[in-house]
Amino acid sequence: MKTLLKPGLVFLLSFLIYPGFSQVKTDHLKSVPYHAPAPPPEWALLQRQLMDALYPAAIEFVEKYTHPDGSLIWRDEWPGMDGSDDGYESFYNFPLYYALGGPVEMDKLSRKLWEGVTRQFTEYGQVVDEFDAGYDWMHHGEAYTNFYFFGLADPTDRKMRERALKFAALYFDDGTENSNFDSELKIIRSPLNGSLGPRMINTAEDWVTHRPILSNYPLPYDDIPHVTSGKDWNNDEKFAYILDALNERMMKGDVPLNLAATSLMLNAYMYTADEKYKNWVLEYVQAWMDRAEKNEGIIPDNVGLSGQIGEHMDGNWWGGYYGWKWPHGVRNKLEATTIGASNAYLVSGDDRYLELPNSVIEAISREAREEDGKKLLPHRYDQSGWYDYRPLQAMYPTHIWYMSREKKDWERVKELLDPEEMLRLNYVKGKGEERNTATWLGYLEGEVPNYPVDILKATYQEMQNRLEKIRTDTTTPDQQDVHHWLNLNPVILEGIVQTMLGAPNHIYHGGLLHTSVRYFDPENQRSGIPADMAALVEQITEAGISLTLVNLHPTKTKKVIIQGGMFGEHQIKRVNQIEKYPYQFDTINHSFFEAVVSPGSVVKLELEMSRFKNAPSYAFPWHGDEIPVVDKTYD
Repeated sequence: MKTLLKPGLVFLLSFLIYPGFSQVKTDHLKSVPYHAPAPPPEWALLQRQLMDALYPAAIEFVEKYTHPDGSLIWRDEWPGMDGSDDGYESFYNFPLYYALGGPVEMDKLSRKLWEGVTRQFTEYGQVVDEFDAGYDWMHHGEAYTNFYFFGLADPTDRKMRERALKFAALYFDDGTENSNFDSELKIIRSPLNGSLGPRMINTAEDWVTHRPILSNYPLPYDDIPHVTSGKDWNNDEKFAYILDALNERMMKGDVPLNLAATSLMLNAYMYTADEKYKNWVLEYVQAWMDRAEKNEGIIPDNVGLSGQIGEHMDGNWWGGYYGWKWPHGVRNKLEATTIGASNAYLVSGDDRYLELPNSVIEAISREAREEDGKKLLPHRYDQSGWYDYRPLQAMYPTHIWYMSREKKDWERVKELLDPEEMLRLNYVKGKGEERNTATWLGYLEGEVPNYPVDILKATYQEMQNRLEKIRTDTTTPDQQDVHHWLNLNPVILEGIVQTMLGAPNHIYHGGLLHTSVRYFDPENQRSGIPADMAALVEQITEAGISLTLVNLHPTKTKKVIIQGGMFGEHQIKRVNQIEKYPYQFDTINHSFFEAVVSPGSVVKLELEMSRFKNAPSYAFPWHGDEIPVVDKTYD
């Protein structure tokens, strides 16, 4: 792992993971001056150019596809249970863009769009009392990632805070049969859940918009009477048999996919610091760890209403909704377990929770094959055993390494991914923005020094490509499906997240954004890096990061607050200015400090950190012990 910091400096390579958290003081802000005039590097100019260009791109997109109230220009009716997630997804990263330093207008715009989509899909019937009526946590995760970013953008918003608590309350046991959660057994009672409780019986209308899509996937079961092909989803008579099988086998009890609900709970915790949300996360993740241990180390994909593995599946540990067989296989197990484990680690400081996603990789790695020098792992399991052998996408083991910083996890990533991916960027824009992690890892190892320039150019090009599609789009609402706008959203942030924050982008289906650092603008009292500034995390170690700050303004000194971790979870012990003699060492011992960067300076720093020492919070550095609450307007 070639991510050691530069020689000649004493770096603390060992540190304790504390069993408890320190109380973060908010009355302390150490200010450190830096002066290192130099021409700005190319990546800094590109990063700043992209940050500035995304706003007019977003406005062009919004003006073409939305009404003045923030709702989508679309059809009057939309059937089935699917859709609200896609509405929210269309603008899912708008509040994150603001939180990273986008124009102040983006904050109000992103909140207005959330309100517009909520009203619209309430009228369609998918949203009830501001939350999706009943869907799975892959789709909930896609929608509510947008919602979580509001806490990063501005946690003082009373309406969004109250919603955070109301939404989390849906997953506490209310003592009724319609409760989403069984607090005794620690199960979410159906794969489909939401504001109307668990949806254990589905109707044909529920699935109407998904049937054409699912016809392209393998069947959920091979023994459904009169059904022989995925194409039978489109045959009304045969679909009735598929629906019966789903209701009888899949819809009662818990599935790993529900681990994404931990982000909803942690979202409420970071507004309030209320221990009940933290305890829910830890107990629910532990329940799934216990189930994996009971199932010989393999996480089962279904748990019945009495808490028994395979209860409604003839005793089989496979066959659940978004399970080992249908529709995506291992992908959903890795995403959900990594989300749940990362959230538990964040809120506890205990890395043992990472054993959960590690167990998934270990299970499929035991069955690995090699072909043409590539490692192939099974992605599905059913009565015939393991099958569907393919390379594992780099983003999954990358997230585990990023959380653990363990050398063994780094080596495993390199073992599993195609080594060619580490050496050359072949930019791919997935549904989310987490597909380009392999070459980023090559950059961290020192093999692709031009990667920051490459990824920023690639994401800028993707923004331009989408603007071109927007300008040439002549479709009418009756021709547009529910994914139309999310495929055109020109706000592309992966390059900024990787370079500025030193992190892989969040797991798209409901993951929180875990990062090395984040930035605040003290002069404007807001989240994000100040105008005329750029930042690059160049190296990552067990003990900290190396960071370059650039003040692109030729005559003005710029101030920026640098925080350890996206949620203040990391304690910054010391900051060292390098490439300067004599070296400048500044003791911080806090979750944040203020860098005062002179005009035209390029400042190279090393941040020594104790990771996961502080309780995570949405609080800004000047908020004090309790986040203030204000009423915001969105018009």
